[in-house]
Amino acid sequence: MFSSDVLVGIKNTNVKFADRLNKRAADSLAELSNMNEKEGREAEKELNDIGPGEAVFIFADVTKEDDIKNLINKTVEKYGQIDCVINNAGQHPEYRTIDDYTAEEFRKLFEVNVLGYFLVSKYALPHLRKTEGNIINNSSMTAHTAAGWSSMYCATKGAVSAMTRALAIDEAKFNVRVNSFSGGNIDTPLSNQFINSTANPNETGQIFNNISLLGRRGTAEECGMTCLYLASDATFSTGIDIHVSGGAELNYACKNVKTKGFWPNSFLKKQQL
Repeated sequence: MFSSDVLVGIKNTNVKFADRLNKRAADSLAELSNMNEKEGREAEKELNDIGPGEAVFIFADVTKEDDIKNLINKTVEKYGQIDCVINNAGQHPEYRTIDDYTAEEFRKLFEVNVLGYFLVSKYALPHLRKTEGNIINNSSMTAHTAAGWSSMYCATKGAVSAMTRALAIDEAKFNVRVNSFSGGNIDTPLSNQFINSTANPNETGQIFNNISLLGRRGTAEECGMTCLYLASDATFSTGIDIHVSGGAELNYACKNVKTKGFWPNSFLKKQQL
């Protein structure tokens, strides 16, 4: 388990996700990064009120190299070391085909979902090598199974998974582990915002639940527990990816793109069949 470890969570702040790590750390320390300063400060206060670990918020845009340098430098100045990095910042664009996206939109998505992971890893690794720490990347089941109307997003998550494996090879000589987890449909504010934007939110929510063999969406806490395992107990695991998917990738399903049962025809309000 953690013991006075310095955990840097580069993420869209999710209190439930971070709290799961914080509760299992006797006196661990966490640095939280977020582009929304108000949300970041609120998360910092809530986590510190819950305890037992300490949370410190530092504003950062993961696409800005200077912001990442500042984040890493301030962490080391305050705590003297870094033991684990969780790259969790990301965006999911609207469901559209490649015809309806511009090169600039793809470029911006890539900067958040891939370049951000690269920058954080690059500047944290000199410190992780000293502590023989580890990196955990938030990938996605779409990196493995793909998804309709999501070619750009799938491309970015595929890049994250490939980078995870390649970094694991490079950093093994320093005893630094690099792993990832791939979530299926997870109950998050972003996911709920999308569900509520569809023509029939209740029906869409049930469709999301039905993708999993377990008949529900995963939780941020379950993703946090997966990261906790990778960070502290999976000491002989590197270059691996853990599916937090409820078995969504298993069994047969409706894959006929011409039917209403095909994902995402089943919930796209603008799709005409």
